[in-house]
Amino acid sequence: MKCKNCKGLAVKNGKQSNGKQRYYCKTCKLSFQRSYNYRAYKIDTNKSIYQLLRESVGITATARLLSISKTTIIKRIKEKACLITKPLFNEQNQYYELDEMRVVVGYKLNEAWIMYAINRYTKKIINFIVGRRTKRNISVITKSVLQLYPKMIFTDRLKTYKSLIPKTQHDTRKKNTTVIERHNLTLRTHLKRLSRRTICFSKTFEMLEATLKLYLWGYQLKF
Repeated sequence: MKCKNCKGLAVKNGKQSNGKQRYYCKTCKLSFQRSYNYRAYKIDTNKSIYQLLRESVGITATARLLSISKTTIIKRIKEKACLITKPLFNEQNQYYELDEMRVVVGYKLNEAWIMYAINRYTKKIINFIVGRRTKRNISVITKSVLQLYPKMIFTDRLKTYKSLIPKTQHDTRKKNTTVIERHNLTLRTHLKRLSRRTICFSKTFEMLEATLKLYLWGYQLKF
Protein backbone atom coordinates (compact mmCIF):
# COMPACT_ATOMS: atom_id res chain seq x y z
CA MET A 1 0.00 0.00 0.00
CA LYS A 2 1.37 3.45 -0.96
CA CYS A 3 1.14 6.30 1.54
CA LYS A 4 -1.48 8.92 0.63
CA ASN A 5 0.82 11.65 1.87
CA CYS A 6 4.36 10.92 0.67
CA LYS A 7 3.68 7.96 -1.69
CA GLY A 8 6.12 5.86 0.33
CA LEU A 9 5.64 2.26 1.39
CA ALA A 10 2.99 1.71 4.08
CA VAL A 11 2.50 -1.46 6.11
CA LYS A 12 -0.59 -2.95 7.73
CA ASN A 13 -1.30 -1.54 11.19
CA GLY A 14 -4.30 -3.31 12.69
CA LYS A 15 -7.98 -2.88 11.95
CA GLN A 16 -10.75 -0.50 12.91
CA SER A 17 -13.73 -1.67 14.98
CA ASN A 18 -15.71 -1.80 11.73
CA GLY A 19 -13.18 -4.22 10.25
CA LYS A 20 -11.42 -1.78 7.91
CA GLN A 21 -7.68 -2.28 7.52
CA ARG A 22 -5.39 0.52 8.72
CA TYR A 23 -1.92 1.31 7.35
CA TYR A 24 1.16 3.01 8.74
CA CYS A 25 3.81 4.87 6.71
CA LYS A 26 7.33 4.41 8.10
CA THR A 27 8.57 7.46 6.18
CA CYS A 28 6.18 10.26 7.21
CA LYS A 29 4.67 8.44 10.23
CA LEU A 30 1.11 8.79 8.89
CA SER A 31 -1.57 6.34 9.98
CA PHE A 32 -4.50 5.97 7.58
CA GLN A 33 -6.96 3.60 5.93
CA ARG A 34 -7.70 2.96 2.27
CA SER A 35 -11.12 4.64 2.28
CA TYR A 36 -13.35 6.56 4.68
CA ASN A 37 -17.12 6.71 5.02
CA TYR A 38 -17.06 10.35 6.20
CA ARG A 39 -16.74 12.69 3.20
CA ALA A 40 -14.48 15.14 5.06
CA TYR A 41 -11.60 12.66 4.67
CA LYS A 42 -11.67 12.78 0.88
CA ILE A 43 -8.45 14.08 -0.66
CA ASP A 44 -10.09 16.97 -2.51
CA THR A 45 -12.26 18.19 0.40
CA ASN A 46 -9.97 21.06 1.41
CA LYS A 47 -9.71 22.24 -2.17
CA SER A 48 -13.49 22.18 -2.52
CA ILE A 49 -13.91 24.24 0.66
CA TYR A 50 -11.41 26.78 -0.66
CA GLN A 51 -13.12 27.03 -4.07
CA LEU A 52 -16.60 27.43 -2.58
CA LEU A 53 -15.34 30.05 -0.13
CA ARG A 54 -14.10 32.14 -3.08
CA GLU A 55 -17.44 31.87 -4.87
CA SER A 56 -19.62 33.52 -2.20
CA VAL A 57 -20.84 30.24 -0.71
CA GLY A 58 -21.45 30.45 3.05
CA ILE A 59 -20.42 27.94 5.70
CA THR A 60 -23.89 26.39 6.00
CA ALA A 61 -24.28 26.04 2.23
CA THR A 62 -20.78 24.56 1.90
CA ALA A 63 -21.60 22.00 4.59
CA ARG A 64 -24.78 21.08 2.74
CA LEU A 65 -23.07 20.77 -0.66
CA LEU A 66 -20.15 18.69 0.62
CA SER A 67 -22.22 16.68 3.12
CA ILE A 68 -19.89 17.45 6.03
CA SER A 69 -20.42 19.35 9.27
CA LYS A 70 -20.08 23.13 9.68
CA THR A 71 -17.67 22.55 12.56
CA THR A 72 -15.32 20.64 10.26
CA ILE A 73 -15.41 23.40 7.63
CA ILE A 74 -14.65 26.14 10.16
CA LYS A 75 -11.81 24.05 11.60
CA ARG A 76 -10.30 23.41 8.15
CA ILE A 77 -10.48 27.11 7.20
CA LYS A 78 -8.67 28.14 10.39
CA GLU A 79 -6.04 25.40 9.98
CA LYS A 80 -5.25 26.40 6.40
CA ALA A 81 -5.17 30.10 7.28
CA CYS A 82 -2.54 29.41 9.95
CA LEU A 83 -0.24 28.08 7.22
CA ILE A 84 -0.39 31.36 5.30
CA THR A 85 2.13 34.13 5.99
CA LYS A 86 2.19 37.71 4.77
CA PRO A 87 4.06 37.76 1.44
CA LEU A 88 7.40 39.52 1.21
CA PHE A 89 7.63 42.06 -1.60
CA ASN A 90 10.90 43.22 -3.12
CA GLU A 91 9.79 46.26 -5.09
CA GLN A 92 10.38 50.00 -5.13
CA ASN A 93 8.99 53.13 -6.79
CA GLN A 94 5.54 51.63 -7.18
CA TYR A 95 2.08 53.19 -6.88
CA TYR A 96 -0.19 52.00 -4.06
CA GLU A 97 -3.77 52.58 -3.00
CA LEU A 98 -5.01 52.32 0.60
CA ASP A 99 -8.59 52.09 1.80
CA GLU A 100 -10.86 50.85 4.59
CA MET A 101 -13.98 48.73 4.16
CA ARG A 102 -16.72 48.62 6.78
CA VAL A 103 -17.96 45.18 7.86
CA VAL A 104 -19.92 43.62 10.72
CA VAL A 105 -18.53 41.12 13.24
CA GLY A 106 -20.56 39.29 15.87
CA TYR A 107 -23.82 41.23 15.52
CA LYS A 108 -25.27 43.92 13.30
CA LEU A 109 -24.28 46.92 15.38
CA ASN A 110 -20.71 45.74 16.01
CA GLU A 111 -18.82 47.74 13.41
CA ALA A 112 -15.37 46.66 12.21
CA TRP A 113 -13.06 47.60 9.36
CA ILE A 114 -10.83 45.86 6.85
CA MET A 115 -7.86 48.12 6.12
CA TYR A 116 -5.47 47.13 3.35
CA ALA A 117 -3.07 48.28 0.63
CA ILE A 118 -2.94 47.21 -2.99
CA ASN A 119 -0.37 47.71 -5.72
CA ARG A 120 -2.14 49.73 -8.41
CA TYR A 121 -0.65 47.83 -11.36
CA THR A 122 0.06 44.29 -10.14
CA LYS A 123 -3.16 44.19 -8.04
CA LYS A 124 -1.28 42.35 -5.27
CA ILE A 125 -2.35 42.91 -1.67
CA ILE A 126 0.62 44.23 0.29
CA ASN A 127 -0.92 43.86 3.75
CA PHE A 128 -4.27 43.96 5.52
CA ILE A 129 -5.58 44.24 9.07
CA VAL A 130 -9.00 43.64 10.61
CA GLY A 131 -10.18 45.73 13.56
CA ARG A 132 -11.22 49.21 14.59
CA ARG A 133 -10.40 52.12 12.33
CA THR A 134 -7.81 53.56 14.68
CA LYS A 135 -4.59 55.41 13.93
CA ARG A 136 -2.62 52.48 15.34
CA ASN A 137 -4.22 49.96 12.97
CA ILE A 138 -3.97 52.22 9.93
CA SER A 139 -0.30 52.86 10.70
CA VAL A 140 0.38 49.12 10.35
CA ILE A 141 -0.74 49.31 6.72
CA THR A 142 1.01 52.57 5.90
CA LYS A 143 4.30 51.32 7.36
CA SER A 144 4.09 48.18 5.21
CA VAL A 145 3.85 50.38 2.14
CA LEU A 146 6.41 53.00 3.19
CA GLN A 147 8.99 50.25 3.71
CA LEU A 148 8.80 49.62 -0.05
CA TYR A 149 9.85 53.22 -0.85
CA PRO A 150 6.72 54.01 -2.88
CA LYS A 151 6.61 56.61 -5.60
CA MET A 152 3.09 57.65 -4.61
CA ILE A 153 0.37 56.53 -2.20
CA PHE A 154 -3.28 57.21 -2.97
CA THR A 155 -5.93 57.30 -0.22
CA ASP A 156 -9.30 58.85 0.50
CA ARG A 157 -9.52 62.04 2.57
CA LEU A 158 -9.44 60.36 5.97
CA LYS A 159 -7.44 62.75 8.18
CA THR A 160 -5.46 59.94 9.82
CA TYR A 161 -3.46 59.35 6.64
CA LYS A 162 -2.10 62.91 6.59
CA SER A 163 -0.07 62.35 9.76
CA LEU A 164 1.27 58.96 8.61
CA ILE A 165 2.25 59.55 4.97
CA PRO A 166 4.75 62.17 3.79
CA LYS A 167 3.03 64.95 1.86
CA THR A 168 5.27 64.50 -1.17
CA GLN A 169 4.12 60.87 -1.53
CA HIS A 170 0.45 61.36 -0.72
CA ASP A 171 -2.49 62.00 -3.06
CA THR A 172 -6.13 62.15 -1.88
CA ARG A 173 -7.94 62.83 -5.14
CA LYS A 174 -10.93 60.51 -5.48
CA LYS A 175 -10.20 59.53 -9.08
CA ASN A 176 -6.92 57.92 -7.98
CA THR A 177 -8.48 55.24 -5.74
CA THR A 178 -10.60 53.54 -8.39
CA VAL A 179 -8.54 50.33 -8.37
CA ILE A 180 -8.99 49.63 -4.67
CA GLU A 181 -12.64 50.73 -4.73
CA ARG A 182 -13.25 48.17 -7.48
CA HIS A 183 -11.41 45.56 -5.44
CA ASN A 184 -13.71 46.33 -2.50
CA LEU A 185 -16.65 45.44 -4.71
CA THR A 186 -14.93 42.20 -5.77
CA LEU A 187 -14.40 41.24 -2.12
CA ARG A 188 -18.05 41.87 -1.27
CA THR A 189 -19.13 39.84 -4.30
CA HIS A 190 -16.85 36.85 -3.73
CA LEU A 191 -17.03 36.59 0.08
CA LYS A 192 -20.56 36.15 1.35
CA ARG A 193 -19.70 37.35 4.87
CA LEU A 194 -18.82 40.76 3.41
CA SER A 195 -22.05 41.27 1.47
CA ARG A 196 -24.18 44.27 2.36
CA ARG A 197 -27.83 44.10 3.45
CA THR A 198 -27.65 40.44 4.37
CA ILE A 199 -27.88 38.25 7.46
CA CYS A 200 -24.46 36.76 6.62
CA PHE A 201 -21.54 38.08 8.67
CA SER A 202 -18.56 36.79 10.64
CA LYS A 203 -19.13 35.86 14.27
CA THR A 204 -15.49 36.43 15.25
CA PHE A 205 -12.54 38.52 14.09
CA GLU A 206 -10.50 35.30 13.91
CA MET A 207 -12.84 33.77 11.33
CA LEU A 208 -12.98 36.96 9.27
CA GLU A 209 -9.19 37.22 9.19
CA ALA A 210 -8.80 33.53 8.30
CA THR A 211 -11.24 33.89 5.40
CA LEU A 212 -9.44 36.96 4.06
CA LYS A 213 -6.08 35.20 4.28
CA LEU A 214 -7.39 32.31 2.22
CA TYR A 215 -8.98 34.58 -0.36
CA LEU A 216 -6.11 37.05 -0.72
CA TRP A 217 -3.07 34.82 -0.21
CA GLY A 218 -4.43 31.28 -0.63
CA TYR A 219 -2.18 30.78 -3.66
CA GLN A 220 0.57 29.89 -1.16
CA LEU A 221 -1.16 26.63 -0.30
CA LYS A 222 -0.95 23.31 -2.10
CA PHE A 223 -4.22 21.39 -1.95
